Amino acid sequence: MNRRLVLVLVAMGLAMVAGPALAADPPEVALLIENGKFQPDEVKVKANAPFILVITNKGDKAAEFESKDLRTEKVVPAGKTVKVRIRALKAGTYPFFDDFNKQTSGRILAE
Repeated sequence: MNRRLVLVLVAMGLAMVAGPALAADPPEVALLIENGKFQPDEVKVKANAPFILVITNKGDKAAEFESKDLRTEKVVPAGKTVKVRIRALKAGTYPFFDDFNKQTSGRILAE
Protein backbone atom coordinates (compact mmCIF):
# COMPACT_ATOMS: atom_id res chain seq x y z
CA MET A 1 0.00 0.00 0.00
CA ASN A 2 1.05 3.55 -0.61
CA ARG A 3 2.46 5.09 2.58
CA ARG A 4 0.30 8.22 2.18
CA LEU A 5 -2.85 6.10 1.88
CA VAL A 6 -1.92 4.20 5.04
CA LEU A 7 -1.44 7.48 6.95
CA VAL A 8 -4.81 8.77 5.73
CA LEU A 9 -6.54 5.55 6.80
CA VAL A 10 -4.88 5.65 10.23
CA ALA A 11 -5.91 9.31 10.68
CA MET A 12 -9.49 8.50 9.69
CA GLY A 13 -9.57 5.62 12.16
CA LEU A 14 -8.31 7.84 14.97
CA ALA A 15 -10.89 10.50 14.11
CA MET A 16 -13.65 7.91 14.28
CA VAL A 17 -12.52 6.79 17.73
CA ALA A 18 -11.84 10.28 19.14
CA GLY A 19 -14.98 11.91 17.72
CA PRO A 20 -17.50 10.11 19.95
CA ALA A 21 -15.25 10.58 23.00
CA LEU A 22 -15.20 14.34 22.47
CA ALA A 23 -18.95 14.45 22.03
CA ALA A 24 -19.37 12.64 25.36
CA ASP A 25 -17.34 15.10 27.44
CA PRO A 26 -19.02 15.61 30.81
CA PRO A 27 -20.97 18.83 31.40
CA GLU A 28 -19.36 21.72 33.25
CA VAL A 29 -20.97 23.12 36.40
CA ALA A 30 -19.93 26.60 37.63
CA LEU A 31 -19.11 27.33 41.27
CA LEU A 32 -17.98 30.75 42.50
CA ILE A 33 -16.08 31.62 45.67
CA GLU A 34 -16.76 35.25 46.59
CA ASN A 35 -16.96 37.19 49.86
CA GLY A 36 -16.10 34.06 51.84
CA LYS A 37 -18.99 32.03 50.39
CA PHE A 38 -19.65 29.46 47.70
CA GLN A 39 -22.20 30.61 45.14
CA PRO A 40 -24.37 28.71 44.78
CA ASP A 41 -23.98 26.86 48.06
CA GLU A 42 -26.01 23.94 46.65
CA VAL A 43 -25.05 22.53 43.28
CA LYS A 44 -27.53 20.14 41.64
CA VAL A 45 -26.19 17.54 39.23
CA LYS A 46 -27.51 14.47 37.48
CA ALA A 47 -26.91 11.27 39.46
CA ASN A 48 -24.80 8.54 37.85
CA ALA A 49 -23.17 10.96 35.40
CA PRO A 50 -19.69 12.49 35.70
CA PHE A 51 -19.26 16.27 35.49
CA ILE A 52 -16.60 18.95 35.68
CA LEU A 53 -16.81 21.49 38.48
CA VAL A 54 -15.47 24.86 37.26
CA ILE A 55 -14.48 26.79 40.39
CA THR A 56 -13.70 30.51 40.15
CA ASN A 57 -12.18 32.30 43.13
CA LYS A 58 -13.11 36.00 43.02
CA GLY A 59 -11.46 36.62 46.39
CA ASP A 60 -8.04 38.08 47.11
CA LYS A 61 -6.81 34.97 48.99
CA ALA A 62 -6.42 31.36 47.91
CA ALA A 63 -9.20 28.91 48.77
CA GLU A 64 -9.19 25.13 48.88
CA PHE A 65 -12.20 23.22 47.60
CA GLU A 66 -12.35 20.03 49.63
CA SER A 67 -14.81 17.18 50.04
CA LYS A 68 -14.08 14.08 52.06
CA ASP A 69 -17.08 12.29 50.51
CA LEU A 70 -15.80 13.05 47.00
CA ARG A 71 -12.17 12.35 48.02
CA THR A 72 -11.22 15.61 46.31
CA GLU A 73 -9.26 18.70 47.26
CA LYS A 74 -8.02 21.45 45.00
CA VAL A 75 -6.40 24.81 45.78
CA VAL A 76 -7.99 27.68 43.87
CA PRO A 77 -5.60 30.66 43.74
CA ALA A 78 -7.02 34.17 44.22
CA GLY A 79 -8.51 35.49 41.00
CA LYS A 80 -8.16 32.15 39.19
CA THR A 81 -10.39 29.40 37.84
CA VAL A 82 -9.71 25.67 38.14
CA LYS A 83 -11.54 22.62 36.84
CA VAL A 84 -12.16 19.52 38.92
CA ARG A 85 -13.43 16.36 37.26
CA ILE A 86 -15.99 14.60 39.47
CA ARG A 87 -16.85 10.94 38.97
CA ALA A 88 -20.43 9.79 38.49
CA LEU A 89 -22.17 10.08 41.85
CA LYS A 90 -24.93 7.95 43.27
CA ALA A 91 -28.06 9.90 44.23
CA GLY A 92 -27.38 11.75 47.46
CA THR A 93 -25.81 14.75 49.12
CA TYR A 94 -22.07 15.43 49.09
CA PRO A 95 -20.82 18.24 51.36
CA PHE A 96 -17.79 20.37 50.48
CA PHE A 97 -15.93 23.22 52.19
CA ASP A 98 -13.05 25.65 51.87
CA ASP A 99 -10.26 24.03 53.87
CA PHE A 100 -8.66 27.46 54.39
CA ASN A 101 -11.96 28.85 55.78
CA LYS A 102 -14.00 25.95 57.16
CA GLN A 103 -17.08 28.14 57.72
CA THR A 104 -17.37 28.39 53.94
CA SER A 105 -19.28 25.32 52.88
CA GLY A 106 -21.81 23.94 50.45
CA ARG A 107 -23.09 20.69 49.01
CA ILE A 108 -23.58 18.84 45.79
CA LEU A 109 -27.00 17.26 45.37
CA ALA A 110 -26.99 14.38 42.90
CA GLU A 111 -30.53 13.52 41.80
